[in-house]
Amino acid sequence: MRPHSAPRRAGTAAAGLALLALGGCSTADVPNQLSIPDPATEQGDRIFHLWQGSWIAAWIVGAITLALILWAALAYRKRSDDLPPQTRYNIPIEILYTVVPFIIIGVLFFFTARDEAKLVALSDEPDHTISVVGFRWNWTFNYLDGDVYDVGAPTELPTLYLPRGETVQFELTSPDVIHSFWVPAFLFKMDVVPGRLNRFEITPTKEGTFAGKCAELCGVDHSRMLFEVKVVSPDEYQAHLADLKAKGQVGRLESGLVQTEAGGDKAGRTTIGGSS
Repeated sequence: MRPHSAPRRAGTAAAGLALLALGGCSTADVPNQLSIPDPATEQGDRIFHLWQGSWIAAWIVGAITLALILWAALAYRKRSDDLPPQTRYNIPIEILYTVVPFIIIGVLFFFTARDEAKLVALSDEPDHTISVVGFRWNWTFNYLDGDVYDVGAPTELPTLYLPRGETVQFELTSPDVIHSFWVPAFLFKMDVVPGRLNRFEITPTKEGTFAGKCAELCGVDHSRMLFEVKVVSPDEYQAHLADLKAKGQVGRLESGLVQTEAGGDKAGRTTIGGSS
């Protein structure tokens, strides 16, 4: 080791702490950086608690393991040049370190399977149903209850409106390749698979604007396949549906193709934000 390596390492660590402090990171930012986003849905709370419980279990197992290592290092440290008695085939200990991991895995599996079953459960009569169509490389949102739609364009991100406190069932489809519908603040994502209808439900609990994106590599413009989610009051949600109807965006789109009066490149259609 070089004689000046220790001071250099200390200086590097101090510089890193200084950059962290000068970078504008407050104490309020630290929990989110070390954890996951605060959940914005009822279902997200369940995921958040499962995440926290898994970490608590991991810390407990790690602490017990470290304590046993330290105890063994101290209790059986070298006291003389004589070799200590050698122990082989300790059956109780071997059974213990075989059974305990199976118990830990079984407990984690039980809570994970229980929560997964709750997260993918569907109600018979959700408050709203929205069909999400992921296509190369944008999104179409069909508000089935209002018989209106919204679709993204290359120059404008699509915005998905959701009512706070009301259950929304999503129907995910794709006309081309596999995409993935992901809103990080919801702590949930699901693949959008061609030829398959995937469903899930959420109940938003916080008003605000949240980022959404495609989480499956789907082609050259995958990184631009973004959208926004606005959680608003039920009255604002209904007002948005009325605005879409006033704009003439009535019906349901199964892709990013919109009928035009003048006619487009292909059979009177023009492509918005995707390829045909």
